[in-house]
Amino acid sequence: MKTWCRIVFVLALCLNSACAQNDGDQSKHEDHRQHSRQINKSRQDETPDLADGPEGAVRRPHPMSLADLHSKYPSTFVLQGPRRKREVALTFDDAPDNNFTPRILDVLKKEGVSATFFVVGNRVQAHPDVVMRMVREGHQLGNHTYNHANLLKLSDQAFRREIMKTDSLISQYTGYIPTYVRAPYGNVNEDQLRWLASRHKINVFWDVDSLDWKGLSAEQVQTNVLAHVHPGSIILQHAAGGKGEDLSGTVNALSSIINQLRNDGVKLVTVSELLDNH
Repeated sequence: MKTWCRIVFVLALCLNSACAQNDGDQSKHEDHRQHSRQINKSRQDETPDLADGPEGAVRRPHPMSLADLHSKYPSTFVLQGPRRKREVALTFDDAPDNNFTPRILDVLKKEGVSATFFVVGNRVQAHPDVVMRMVREGHQLGNHTYNHANLLKLSDQAFRREIMKTDSLISQYTGYIPTYVRAPYGNVNEDQLRWLASRHKINVFWDVDSLDWKGLSAEQVQTNVLAHVHPGSIILQHAAGGKGEDLSGTVNALSSIINQLRNDGVKLVTVSELLDNH
């Protein structure tokens, strides 16, 4: 009997010891978990920050491309006229000067064609006689800013001044404020388009580029135009250029371009005549 009691006592001691050990192990595990949490929190606090701040504070939409602008503002940013009629518009930028512009006017008069000239305001002031000739011979004038600035580099106030000052000059010779504007270099942004729309103006781009500003030959200019023209096209050429630019290719190609288009049954019109067909 005493032997049995000793066995039970020993077993009880073992059980109590095991329980105590388990409690100790659980306590150690809990201490380990708390320590791990503290280490993890410390490591999180030590994670290097992003140098220029979080994504949401830095990311901004990219500026809209010209194709995006045309898609979003089709009535304010036009690339061509309607395709349903065989009509195209000849347009000439950077006029007037006293060299190439009069020679282009000579060709247009000989061929009986009215074109659209996007004029630069300070050149209007420099060559008023050439502007008066444009108007007298039935050509349309559009706004090409006052000094041919890259509009993307201008403040809102400076941009608007470029447009309004040239509007005022054009109205002195034509009696109207022009509806049509062409941004120098084709560069314009969304805010500027919105302002133009608020003034009921249309930015006129093009779908055929003669690339004449590169000083091309007459044959090259003619190929660049005729190889890409379609009904409703707006053709970009230049009636004046920057210092040293030679536009003889444009002058010498113009009659051939006009006659080839006419032979193909294409009517040559001004931008307003082309777009009024919408």
